[in-house]
Amino acid sequence: MKVLVTGGAGYIGSHACDALLRAGHDVVVLDNLSRGHRAAIDILSRRGGSRFSFVRGDMGDSAALELAFAPGIDAVMHFAAFANVGESSADPVLYYQNNVGAMAPLLAAIRKYKVARLVYSSSCSVYGQPPENLIPLQESAPLAPLSPYGRTKLIGEQMLQDIVRALEAGGTRTALTCLRYFNVAGCEPQGELGEDHDPELHLLPVVLRAAMSDRPTMKLFGTDYPTPDGTCVRDYVHVCDIADAHVRALDRIPLGEIAHLNLGLGRGTSNREIIEAAQSVTGRTIAIESAPRRPGDPARLFADPGEAHRRLGWTPRVTQLEQIVETAWKWFSTHPRGYRA
Repeated sequence: MKVLVTGGAGYIGSHACDALLRAGHDVVVLDNLSRGHRAAIDILSRRGGSRFSFVRGDMGDSAALELAFAPGIDAVMHFAAFANVGESSADPVLYYQNNVGAMAPLLAAIRKYKVARLVYSSSCSVYGQPPENLIPLQESAPLAPLSPYGRTKLIGEQMLQDIVRALEAGGTRTALTCLRYFNVAGCEPQGELGEDHDPELHLLPVVLRAAMSDRPTMKLFGTDYPTPDGTCVRDYVHVCDIADAHVRALDRIPLGEIAHLNLGLGRGTSNREIIEAAQSVTGRTIAIESAPRRPGDPARLFADPGEAHRRLGWTPRVTQLEQIVETAWKWFSTHPRGYRA
C-alpha cells in the first residue's frame, strides 16, 4: 500500500514509518516540522529510498495536501497533534486549532480521494480518571477526558467516524481503527530514531536525562498513592510494538468496520520501578525529591489489550521493563541533545 503518515517526523510517527517501510509499504509523510524533526525524515529517507517521500506542510494547507495525496493514497495514518496535557490546559485554543481544526481539511481530502483505510493515533486520555473497579481498562469504559488534549483526541475519533459514514453513504467502504495507547516508551533498538520533545515531560526520558547529569536528581510527583510503593502505576508499552499495531491495523480491520482498540501490556509499572530500572541500566544513582501529587493523576491506569490481540493478532514483543529502558538509554546516551546532536 501507499500510506500517507501525518506527523511522521515525530516520536511515534517516525517509528511507525519505519515499521511500514520494513513491511514493504510505500510511505508519504506530511509534517510541518513544528515539533517533528528533519533528522528523523533524513533517516527514513535513507532507509526507504524511492519508497519514501516527504511533503513539508500543514494539514490545513490545501496545496500541501494535494501534493501529499497526488501519488494515489491507499491509507492514511494520522499522528499529527500536539500532545502536552499541561500545555493544553494552559492554552486550550492552541490545541483545538491544531488537533481539531486542522483535521477538517485532512478529512476533506480523505473524502475527496475516497481513502479506504484509516488509522488514528488516539490516547488512553479519552477515558479520563476511571474508577478503580474498571481497571484494567476495556474499550467499553466511559469516555470522560479531563484535559483539553484528551478531549481533542476524542473529538478526533468522532470526526473520523463521521467521515467514514459519509464515505459509506457515497459508496466507499472504509475501515477505521482508533488506537488508544497508554504510556509509550523506549526507542528503536538500532538507536537512530528516538524520543526528542521540548520540553520533555514523559517520565522515562526525564529519569534518563537526570541520570546523564553531573548531579542526578529528579522530582517524584506523588509518593502517597494507595499503591504498593506509594507512586503512580502506569502501563508502559514499547514504541516499536505500538508501530507494529499500526501496521497490522491496515489490513486486519475489514472494510466497513470501525474499531477502537487499547494498546498496552495489560499490567502496571510504578514510577519507583521505572526509576529503579533506569538506575540499574545506567549504573547511576538518582536522588529523588518528593513532590505533591499532580492534579488529575489516577493512582493506577493500565489496559486490557485483549481486543487488540483478538482483532489485530497483536502481541507486544518487548515486555520486560529493563528491555524498554535499555532501548531508551541507547538513544539518550548517544543523543544527549536529541536529534540536534
